[in-house]
Amino acid sequence: MTEKRTPNLLVEPNKFCPGCGHGIINRVLAEVLEESGLADYAVGSLAVGCSCLMMDTFGTDWVQAPHGRAAAVAVGLKRMRPDCCVFTYQGDGDSMAIGFSETLYAAIRNENITAILVNNGIFGMTGGQMAPTSLPGQRTTTSPKGRDAGTTGQPLNMVDQMKHLPIGYLARGSVASAKDINKLKKYIKAAIETQMNGGGYSMVEVLSFCPTNWKMSMEKSVAHVQNTVKNIFPVGEFVKNGERTDA
Repeated sequence: MTEKRTPNLLVEPNKFCPGCGHGIINRVLAEVLEESGLADYAVGSLAVGCSCLMMDTFGTDWVQAPHGRAAAVAVGLKRMRPDCCVFTYQGDGDSMAIGFSETLYAAIRNENITAILVNNGIFGMTGGQMAPTSLPGQRTTTSPKGRDAGTTGQPLNMVDQMKHLPIGYLARGSVASAKDINKLKKYIKAAIETQMNGGGYSMVEVLSFCPTNWKMSMEKSVAHVQNTVKNIFPVGEFVKNGERTDA
């Protein structure tokens, strides 16, 4: 039986580690762009990290931004080409540490772009260091005894930072089950539609896993997201059509 390949994904195999959630998110995003008729009108802004590996396998136009600056680059693209579907694709380290200011101020200004932020709780490409989203007690290469929240603070919840702002759409999904993936696709579609309808800033955070740097099996990684990570970062829609849904 031949694999049904999503047309916007190239034939070349992706370069993500086994079990990485990026491949799933890439396919979901590709399906949304194709089904919406936007695949030929999309431009992605990539920064630095595992996310930039999708450039080799995702068949759309790309601009490589400096580390953490994908939102700023995307804003420039959208202002120059308002007819295009412009999105960022970033990991949590890139978007919430190095690029926290760019990410948040794009939302504060309600820029008409879509941001896809992948939260796997760690700096993946650069060696498994603690990220802003690392959980209390989580062991990383820079917190070998576990994250001390008393010293480093609590995990950064970007949804909480944005949901009070006058933006168009805000959601958090997951790739930890088939049901979650189907919901994630609906969230990304709603975010893209918000942008193309001129509704302002839209963001979808995605809870993913990194078995390599978590040093967990695939099964344990999925269970960790379902049973632990979701307790810290609840999933769902938080802003829709510019209105809070959780108020």
